Amino acid sequence: MTHVPARQQLPPGIVSLADHEQQARQHLDDNAWAYFSGGAADEITLRSNRSAWDALPLWPRVLRPLAGGHTRVELLGRTLVHPILLAPVAFQRLAHADGEVAMAYAAAALGAGVVLSTQASMPLEAIAQAVLPDPGRGPLWFQLYLQPDRGFNRALVQRAEAAGYEALVLTVDAPASGARDRERRAGFRLPPGIAPVNLAGMQSPTTPSLGAGQSALFDGLLHHAPTWDDVAWLQSITRLPVLLKGVLHPADARQAVAAGVAGVIVSNHGGRTLDTAPATATSLPRVVQA
Repeated sequence: MTHVPARQQLPPGIVSLADHEQQARQHLDDNAWAYFSGGAADEITLRSNRSAWDALPLWPRVLRPLAGGHTRVELLGRTLVHPILLAPVAFQRLAHADGEVAMAYAAAALGAGVVLSTQASMPLEAIAQAVLPDPGRGPLWFQLYLQPDRGFNRALVQRAEAAGYEALVLTVDAPASGARDRERRAGFRLPPGIAPVNLAGMQSPTTPSLGAGQSALFDGLLHHAPTWDDVAWLQSITRLPVLLKGVLHPADARQAVAAGVAGVIVSNHGGRTLDTAPATATSLPRVVQA
């Protein structure tokens, strides 16, 4: 692996997330920028995610005792120094030669957790080997897209367990990829040498027998879309806690609790799957109240 820059080497003008975004735009080509920054269709949900959080005011209390204040939180039996985990993002070698390993080093240096994508561009074992020895690291979780082949899913889960991942995050809001118009306009494609390496060897799913008026594309997707039965199956084959990522509706949150999952992550996939889905800041209190 190439040298990972130390935090002190960041340009002095980069002090906020917005600064990082501007710096990324200057360094990424149009192909990578369309992938990382775009959303589904007209990007209504992408924009509403940000505007909904911007609209939330902070109501400070004054003259309160501050001694002993902290950002620690308990999560799945661990005490975290702060409640920040990096969400799963695929193909990070589009942004940096060291890809997900560089991201994981940076997260560990700041005590943040990592949720590694199934579609990472580096082996899941490499990320675990990079960060698990760091005593100050946050949690290390593995995000899972269920594949049609349960045998392949089982093998992938076993790899994550053996590597030292501490939880599985099952994405439930993306049975199919979103219609990402920005990527299509940019002609997005993966460059040579970048691929979802953890899915290597997976066989293409078979297309179900079709009746009159059925579509090989859409009926095939519907046939393989995960259900609550798949959640139960996943829980039955792993010793790791299972969280569901992509829950927006209170009824789904209640069903997740009834299914005994370890947690739910309120997410609309960053506005990248279903455009006009509600913003996460709008959905979060409703899920909590449920």
